[in-house]
Amino acid sequence: MSPIVTDKRGQSLAGTLLTTLRNRRSVRDIPSQVGPNQQRALTVASYNVHKCVGADGRFDPGRIIEVIREISPDVIALQEADKRFGERSGLLDLNRLRLETGLVPVPIVTGPKSHGWRGNLLLFRHGVVSDVHQIALPGLEPRGALVAEIDLSGSAGLRIVAAHLGLLRWARKQQADTILNLLNDRDDRPTILMGDFNEWRLGKGSALTRLEPVFGPLPPAIPSFPARLPVLSLDRIMANRADLIRTLTVHDSVLARVASDHLPLVAHLDIERVV
Repeated sequence: MSPIVTDKRGQSLAGTLLTTLRNRRSVRDIPSQVGPNQQRALTVASYNVHKCVGADGRFDPGRIIEVIREISPDVIALQEADKRFGERSGLLDLNRLRLETGLVPVPIVTGPKSHGWRGNLLLFRHGVVSDVHQIALPGLEPRGALVAEIDLSGSAGLRIVAAHLGLLRWARKQQADTILNLLNDRDDRPTILMGDFNEWRLGKGSALTRLEPVFGPLPPAIPSFPARLPVLSLDRIMANRADLIRTLTVHDSVLARVASDHLPLVAHLDIERVV
């Protein structure tokens, strides 16, 4: 497993890289299982698939499906699942993905060839999707978020917010505010926010701190980029309930290190708290 490294407030990029590299061995063994009560857990994941172009520069959607099958998630948010320009065509074989993993996309209104909303594709295995919102996030780039209410078996309801924030810091701050404003206008329920936030910093200048009023203290930063030697924590999974997330790890397999330029982030949720 890749290390869990908590960024220091105001730490420079060089300092973050050095700290990560120094700690790779000492904190390498992060538990990826939830123990004897694993059947009561729900697995969610976030994965920037880099338009199915791997760290070796090769376009291979099949490798992405294999990595998803390795994770075996109940819910997964994918970023960069469509081409960015033109008809924004989807890049994965959704029928193969369904047959091999049981995952199906939440229903959205999109172009005839697109899989997701501005590259965001949200898939789930069990349950009923009761509501979906497609949010255009502010900024110069075409960024977006999907907000889905999924009613799980046993009448448990979970809200998933899947997002891909921009490359510019000022835009990320506005995008974080947009997501929070949307949540503040909706009923309170267990909520998971996950995606590629393009933000490795913590502290006053970080867009992530704007999420703390709803999602509380930020969880430990887990390096997920670049996939072959992850040192930056660009991907995040966070919850609006304390202890809803049992474990939070990076999926660091041999295949995952080459299939995309990001490693997937995986969380196990306490299903008894999804009420």
